[in-house]
Amino acid sequence: MIFLKLSMSLYIFQIYVSKGLGFKYFLYIIKVKILTRIDTSLYQVHPNSYALVVSTENISRNWYFGNDRSMLVTNCLFRMGAAAVLLSNRTFDRRRSKYQLIRTVRTHKGADDKSFNCVLYREDLDTQRVGVSLSKDLMAIAGEALKTNITTLGPLVLPVSEQLLFFVTLVAKKIFKMKIKPFFPDFKLAFEHFCIHAGERGVLDELEKNLELTEWHMEPSRMTLYRFGKTSSSSLWYESAYSEAKFE
Repeated sequence: MIFLKLSMSLYIFQIYVSKGLGFKYFLYIIKVKILTRIDTSLYQVHPNSYALVVSTENISRNWYFGNDRSMLVTNCLFRMGAAAVLLSNRTFDRRRSKYQLIRTVRTHKGADDKSFNCVLYREDLDTQRVGVSLSKDLMAIAGEALKTNITTLGPLVLPVSEQLLFFVTLVAKKIFKMKIKPFFPDFKLAFEHFCIHAGERGVLDELEKNLELTEWHMEPSRMTLYRFGKTSSSSLWYESAYSEAKFE
């Protein structure tokens, strides 16, 4: 907690550190409203407040100096990046706010052993030097987590027509045992812009294919990856700024 006295007023700042993997973030932007995975519980217990959210990738502390190949990969993948966004739950700020936080959806796979160990901060077996190890199951696990997240989010944002089509397809497959392709809803009907974590080109290609997105939808993510590299969670704010500057 930081206490700062300016003139005759006393301002109290509380600092919260949210640790985790940067690529857990996935943004969907609907016109001037935004849906993202930010912990809103702090706003519920601190009404009429401001929050400065800083997204950054700290690679210096986790730099690995050993010889384990699974742990050397992170030295090559990640780049330093940082972005800050000022949030407010003050009624007075509604008129001048750029975006409105509508809903958050969190998907947690930590109870599964493969998910827990796919990205793990540990010691290597040879030199006992610490670093972040990446398993070969990482991409499959990330895809499964995203699938679960989208499944949870779908009923909350999709139009009724898409939900009905999904329900009819599900009934036909489960009850009538019809051999038909699974129905995947069109999320472009719910979201105007997609800001996908710019991890690597293969991930973006796969998401573009599975979500049936166009090059226009993927441009912010691809340009952020090309210009800044893999900057983890802060890349989403870079993409949001790119979309705002070019498309709005």
